[in-house]
Amino acid sequence: MFPEIDTPAVLVDLDFAEANIDRFQAHCDAYGLAVRPHIKTHKLPMLAKRQIAAGAIGITCQKISEAEAMIAEGGIDDVLLTYNVLGEEKLSRLRVLVERVTLTVVTDNDAVVAGLSEAFVNTQDPLRVLVKCDTGAACCGVTTPEAALALATRISEAPGLSFVGLMTYPPVGQEVKVQSWLVRAKGMIEEAGHPVEVISTGGSPGMWQAQAVKVATEYRIGTYAYMDRSLAERGVCDSADCALTVLATVISIPAGDRAVIDAGSKVLTSDLLGLDGHGHVFGRPDILISGLSEEHDVLNAPDIGLSVGQRLRIVRNHACMVANMLDHVELIRGETHQERKQVAARGQVW
Repeated sequence: MFPEIDTPAVLVDLDFAEANIDRFQAHCDAYGLAVRPHIKTHKLPMLAKRQIAAGAIGITCQKISEAEAMIAEGGIDDVLLTYNVLGEEKLSRLRVLVERVTLTVVTDNDAVVAGLSEAFVNTQDPLRVLVKCDTGAACCGVTTPEAALALATRISEAPGLSFVGLMTYPPVGQEVKVQSWLVRAKGMIEEAGHPVEVISTGGSPGMWQAQAVKVATEYRIGTYAYMDRSLAERGVCDSADCALTVLATVISIPAGDRAVIDAGSKVLTSDLLGLDGHGHVFGRPDILISGLSEEHDVLNAPDIGLSVGQRLRIVRNHACMVANMLDHVELIRGETHQERKQVAARGQVW
């Protein structure tokens, strides 16, 4: 199994990734919903360009450095940055970024608005800003439509800024509630004289219900390109749809019910996401990946049935974390190794 690739390694099957991208793009096209992929899952400009070629309107990034890495080689010209930007150093980099791409940012508080306004007051075109809304997921965001109106007004009045809409990461399975929240906020804001051009929602767990939030204009989605065990367990995809796997080698069999592989938390991550074990071994549903340390993973089964030197492919619980763990991924198509690819935005967290 790929003897030319040393382990541990992250494999990305492009056939599966491209099929995942195309399938969801077709779903959103059927409902007139724009797709704006979140590149935190793969951090690869080549896959971002493939998503845009499939019909995506641009990309979503979480951090400025991530956006810088993604646009460095060209071909990506529309970026939504979904993170409150604070501090002089970050704001100066944002000024440079807006000269290279169509840039939209978000905020949920007056302090961020003030900083953005000061940084962009003398720019030729105002910076596009969305109000970040907490519609039930209990993270960042204004918590009421009334607060969304107040902040939209503040942005509209701030020199150098242009209010363009609303953004939320919604709670899974609460599309009716989210629709109601956003419709109310949109109505109040437009009644106050501020056009709402964009309403951005998203999330891979609820991807097949994206159209249920009818007021939304675009859908941000990350994990869908690779899929993972957590999504398979939710019924969002089949295990066979998972494009990212970890290739590992059995390095020890201390007992008949236990084996150890050469991939630990530094490759696989420790995310459980409410699941039993740290992943799924291809072809061995009886194996529980139970013990995770920095450089080892312990596999358990009543009859482990493995041998030292044997190679295994593992579907991780959470694909997004794995992509950020190694400098390179190995691109494959089926059983054919295509090339090693640098993860351009790996470690870009500021």
